[in-house]
Amino acid sequence: MEIKMPSLSPTMTEGTIVQWLKKEGDTIEPGDVLCEIQTDKAVVAFETEEEGILAKILVKYCTNIFRFCYMLVKEDTKNIKIGTLIGLMVAEGEDWKSVEIPAQTTDLKEEVSTEKPATPSPKKPLVAGDSHHISNIGPAVRGLLELYGLNMSDVPATGPKGKPVKGDILKLVNERNLKAKPPKPVPPPAAPQKVSKPPPAVPKVERKPLPVPEGSTFTDLELSNMRITIAKRLTQSKTTIPHSYGTVRCEVDKILAMRKMLKADGIAVSVNDFVIKAVAVALQQCPRVNALWDGQKAVAVPDIDICVAVATDSGLITPIVRGADSLGVEDISKTVRELAGRARQGKLQLHEFQGGSFTISNLGMYGITEFSAIINPPQCGILAVGSGLLGVGETGKLCTKMSATLSYDGRAIGEDDAAEFLDNLRNVLEDPSRLLLGRHSFSRTEL
Repeated sequence: MEIKMPSLSPTMTEGTIVQWLKKEGDTIEPGDVLCEIQTDKAVVAFETEEEGILAKILVKYCTNIFRFCYMLVKEDTKNIKIGTLIGLMVAEGEDWKSVEIPAQTTDLKEEVSTEKPATPSPKKPLVAGDSHHISNIGPAVRGLLELYGLNMSDVPATGPKGKPVKGDILKLVNERNLKAKPPKPVPPPAAPQKVSKPPPAVPKVERKPLPVPEGSTFTDLELSNMRITIAKRLTQSKTTIPHSYGTVRCEVDKILAMRKMLKADGIAVSVNDFVIKAVAVALQQCPRVNALWDGQKAVAVPDIDICVAVATDSGLITPIVRGADSLGVEDISKTVRELAGRARQGKLQLHEFQGGSFTISNLGMYGITEFSAIINPPQCGILAVGSGLLGVGETGKLCTKMSATLSYDGRAIGEDDAAEFLDNLRNVLEDPSRLLLGRHSFSRTEL
């Protein structure tokens, strides 16, 4: 039974084996985890539904010397394409040590262990100037063959795959006292044509090298599969989706006071937890913003599943707070902390970061006052939240204001819908009692 690199993500084309959790000879039961694979989004456990014995852990590779062979897969084996054979299993009771690699998985019929050196072909008499059949050899060997007018078949070859090396040719030249062919005559240069006027001289521009700080060093940073996928998807989003924007500034003093009161009671929540809940309530009141684009039309989503952007060492990932409109702020806080912790460890399950109906990206903790985010398709909206700053409120008193910028798909969401959503969001954040609003129910419909 062949074990091939699985597709663990809709956008996955290749994966990295982080760690094998089973060894050759181990008994495998349905549901056992064979290995951990890093996809373009996270590290996912590869479970098998088969039962038997793990016979071989394999991966195919090629080098300049060997045509084809198999080797034991090492941990952190990178860039294995989907469908590549990575292991073999046998039924329980069979001799797993003598299992053979399927012939159809090899690129060539001959393997290294059975490959025999090519026998030299019968020698032909030396013909001066004949230098055919000297392709696929090094430039030094080719130059010597042309210099002494030799064929490849004239030289007793000792190199790999029956090809001559430089020492073979020099040995033959010394044994037979061969002389180098005279070089071909070079035709004299053509007489220069008279030019009535010399061409204008092109001024030389001296390019000064960029200054490099003394003692500085540079290191190339390897891109993870996740960062490569993020770059492709966001570039595609920015170039194919008509992004529209709207910004609202909200007074959040009441949110800060409520957070302080909850902290005194031993309940630790963040401003971002209030924002998630406020967005969920605003989406209840503006269901057209809680939509997905299926390529032809916008489709309303009955569930309010909010993605929260979390930065990890491998890149940005968006775990999902499902049913955020039916959760309290404390429940949202616990869910976000638990998901963010496992996201940074690369331990999220597929259903925990794939999907969602709306995304929030909060950079306020980094001191970013205002920014715009790129839509994560097929979603139609993403909210960029900045940090709070002191400003003058409507009453003329100092207050803390926070900016929130909505990026929305202009094909699916109209300007009036976006404005209504931002207005509702501001009302909820400025009056936290609105966070207790009930859930609105509606069915999946086309917008």
